[in-house]
Amino acid sequence: MFENDIAKALAVEGLAVQDVFCALEVPKEAKMGDICLPCFKFSKTLRQAPPVIAAKLAPYAQSLPFVEKAEVVGGYLNIFFDRNTVAAGIAPLATSDVVGKSDEGRGKTICIDYSSVNIAKPFHIGHLSTTVIGGALYRIFKHLGYNTVGINHLGDWGTQFGKLIVATRKWSSLEEVAKNDEYFLNSLYVRYHKEAEAHPEMDDEARAWFKRIEDGDSEATKYFDVFKKVTMEAVGKIYDRLKISFDSYAGESFYNDKMESCLKILSDKGLLEESDGAKVVNLDKYDMPPCLLVKADGATLYATRDLAAAYYRKQTYDFYKCLYVVAYQQNLHFKQLFQVLKLMDFAGADDMEHIAFGMVSMEDGSMSTRNGRVIWLKEVLDKAVEKAEKIISEKNPDLKNKEQVAESVGVGAVVFSALWNNRIKDIVFSYDKVLNFDGETAPYVQYTYARCASALRKGGAFDPDKADLGAITTDEGYEVVKSLLSFGESVRQAAKLREPCLVTRHIVDLAGKFNRFYIGHRIVVDDEGTRNARLMLTAAVKHTIGTGLSLLGIDAPEEM
Repeated sequence: MFENDIAKALAVEGLAVQDVFCALEVPKEAKMGDICLPCFKFSKTLRQAPPVIAAKLAPYAQSLPFVEKAEVVGGYLNIFFDRNTVAAGIAPLATSDVVGKSDEGRGKTICIDYSSVNIAKPFHIGHLSTTVIGGALYRIFKHLGYNTVGINHLGDWGTQFGKLIVATRKWSSLEEVAKNDEYFLNSLYVRYHKEAEAHPEMDDEARAWFKRIEDGDSEATKYFDVFKKVTMEAVGKIYDRLKISFDSYAGESFYNDKMESCLKILSDKGLLEESDGAKVVNLDKYDMPPCLLVKADGATLYATRDLAAAYYRKQTYDFYKCLYVVAYQQNLHFKQLFQVLKLMDFAGADDMEHIAFGMVSMEDGSMSTRNGRVIWLKEVLDKAVEKAEKIISEKNPDLKNKEQVAESVGVGAVVFSALWNNRIKDIVFSYDKVLNFDGETAPYVQYTYARCASALRKGGAFDPDKADLGAITTDEGYEVVKSLLSFGESVRQAAKLREPCLVTRHIVDLAGKFNRFYIGHRIVVDDEGTRNARLMLTAAVKHTIGTGLSLLGIDAPEEM
């Protein structure tokens, strides 16, 4: 807030604008000003003591129209803004439903590869992070004017489909699978692995069936298509509940006929080496193991298809950046992938990013789909909604659209829990934590939004031009104002750092500050100037929280 103006004003005495801008800080305590400039780093350049530098710069800060005073404390220049001038800046936020938008990304395309579910496996809690982090980044970049392309790189290739065909033929039928759901498919998959432990010859049969899929065999393809249809119908329902959408569902199978050209580039450049019958790219020079691209039996791997996908995405979308929202367990895979692309002189090699996130485990250990140790996401969402409906029935039994609000609150709680921490942090999944509706949670923020909506319904129309700004520049009100005006910067930082939690935490902070103001100050009062100011503040909070929740993929109910 005002950093650019301050940096320009203080770029005197031999200081550069960029150096001043980068040195500016927000003090930890309000009594130390709205912004401060530590002058220690300039001491060597200017050959003066920090307090002397701060004293020389103070008059330049004081001359700015929005500055009330500038104080020198030791080597710091503490700058205090004129509160009324700052508060006037929230008027646009009070009159627009969507705040913090910009066009900084105009003309730039960002591809985001996220969720990437596996065909024939139900959505489990381990898929939550990639799905909601990717979805939030998709919306955040779009909010900032980028052309965003959401890609669901489906796991629709591999021997697991041969295993499912074997399982279906042994213990079920194609007709039964078609009329059942993804959980039934998963039960066949789990049973296969248990049976295969005693009968390893089943794996040979499975590999043979997958080879038939690769060769386009009509019978094998019929099974494959049914598996895919059943899965996509099921995950589509989960995506709808999570407010997740994609622009492309091009999965691994899509690149089956596009890998050969990549292998030829590698071969022509002398990068493809043979190792025990397999084809690899040697990465010893980069302190990495070789990147395996073709097995001894001629089968390709994830890396081969990811190379083809990178070329396809660059040719199709001409991306500015291509982000892969994938757990940190795949760190080596992406380091190898990006290095191989550089060796191939791939045009977008420097624009690829692995957006790593922590793993989700259960309280009693890690998850394993093949062993049946897993928490289904649908079950989690349903339990959260059930708890929300129970709370609503107790606290507001006459609420209209109770079921719809419970869905918004319950699902919102689950999504919010995955977007609260820095994405790299591991999560030990706990129902008690996820279904906690107190404190720093989505229900708390949603309730604040609904509280704002209620106050605005009671207060009616307001006129920002007739607002007495002094009514919202008390210490509590001024904290709300500053939080409102810094929301746009939090969105920009969330995009820059690929950290949606910066938006999550900002709206929690804003909700807390507004609730403290709300408790100490009546919104709807008789005095016209006070009423207009406080309704304007309330509307700005409502719109900012609503925007933040929307960027996270969470509903904002008008009543709770």
